[in-house]
Amino acid sequence: MPHGQDREGANSPDSESTYECLQCGQIVTATSHPGVCECGGEFQNRGKSLE
Repeated sequence: MPHGQDREGANSPDSESTYECLQCGQIVTATSHPGVCECGGEFQNRGKSLE
């Protein structure tokens, strides 16, 4: 795949992503960033690097 071209639907506004709480490890699936976890930790999109 040429640089700069994403898979079809990969960045669609209604596509779901998986997020994991960095504090307690809870995993949720959502169409937008879920905000803050019930434990107070931050969610990280599991499809992105932690670096």
